[in-house]
Amino acid sequence: MGKNLVIVESPAKAKTISKFLSKDFQVEASIGHIRDLPSNAQEVPEKHKGEKWARLGVDVDHDFKPLYIIPDTKKKQVSKLKDAIKKADVLYLATDEDREGESISWHLLEILKPKVPVKRLVFHEITKEAIQGALKNPRTVDMNLVHAQETRRILDRLYGYEVSPVLWKKIAPRLSAGRVQSVAIRLVVEREKMRQKFKPSSYFDLTAEFLSERKDKFSAELKEIFGKKLVHGKDFDPETGKLKGTGKIHLNEKEANDLKEAILKNDFQIGSIEQKPFTRNPEAPFTTSTLQQEAARKLRYSAKKTMQVAQKLYENGYITYMRTDSTTLAESAVKEARSLATKLYGAEYIAEKPRQFASKIKNAQEAHEAIRPSGSTFALPETLAKSGKLTDEEAALYELIWKRTIASQMKEAKMMSTIVEVTDEKHVFVASGKQIIFAGFLKAYVQGSDDPEE
Repeated sequence: MGKNLVIVESPAKAKTISKFLSKDFQVEASIGHIRDLPSNAQEVPEKHKGEKWARLGVDVDHDFKPLYIIPDTKKKQVSKLKDAIKKADVLYLATDEDREGESISWHLLEILKPKVPVKRLVFHEITKEAIQGALKNPRTVDMNLVHAQETRRILDRLYGYEVSPVLWKKIAPRLSAGRVQSVAIRLVVEREKMRQKFKPSSYFDLTAEFLSERKDKFSAELKEIFGKKLVHGKDFDPETGKLKGTGKIHLNEKEANDLKEAILKNDFQIGSIEQKPFTRNPEAPFTTSTLQQEAARKLRYSAKKTMQVAQKLYENGYITYMRTDSTTLAESAVKEARSLATKLYGAEYIAEKPRQFASKIKNAQEAHEAIRPSGSTFALPETLAKSGKLTDEEAALYELIWKRTIASQMKEAKMMSTIVEVTDEKHVFVASGKQIIFAGFLKAYVQGSDDPEE
């Protein structure tokens, strides 16, 4: 009996998957894409060099047909895979479940031309249960995903080959632009035109520090003078810098300083206190974009670094697939999150019903899961950190994902907002604050904010 050949993208993923398979399986890596558009003129096949579209690698005269070649750096690996397929009885394509992964599987079929049965394996996490489940439920290559990736790649080439040289001259060499960067450049240009039209304006306000009868200090901002409100930043047009509307007091620096000296002589008392209870619900489990945002806020990781660290965690079986726009959790994951939260924080902190979150993204691929710890039993962050199996960066990102997943199944936080007006009957200062009545999910996780005041 021959081997069952399994092909994945990376050697790290191949190493992890091989632990869950018997000796009847041979796991190899394609090491990314084995076929692509030519990256330079030297890679264009001789028979196409005279074509006017050869530089692009896309035949713009015939339905934008792509010209695929095997790069020199991949020829050795392709030869190795061709030798392996000769000894195989079944070929399993286990590349990632996204468009790129589907495309790699299709290119493998095009190059290897297997004469044995081919099965496409898809799994959201690299665990024994997930691998076994995929083997029981294989599918064929999804050509819709392949065409989606191919379209994106061609667009990258058509735009990138025109925009990238501009980046080399104006910013730095070896930069690459494509369909996304082209739009970003336009946004930057439009924003610069807005900046040039903008006329700076200034305003001054006052902040006072008061001492309560209990000797507690608190700060408050000047809101009104003789019943008329003060101008603040929100009163200016963000595009032109002009003051919107009239009727408010617009203080300059001298007026603000004179007012300060006058107010210091006055006696103040509490004018009113307004309290309102409110609740905060936990955030949904991470998608790719929300993970990148939160890792930037809390860990100071760039988007690129976040994905590199997440890739390592995924390939080594610690988290589910990290390229997703879904906020859905598997039933087993919801059950484990609720169980862990009960053990760590108490039953009173658990949401009455399992929470599932609707995606805010149109056409989100709900077949995927959100990013969460892998398996039906989540490894504790401190246990993994002490094990030495993760780098410090991996441990920090795993802890972020773990906490967000646990918090998603906890009760909402109950808060009280308080607004206090302090007045001398001529000037009104306002102080506001929030008080936690019941911590709820905040026991496990507090989301970061781009606003320092938060």
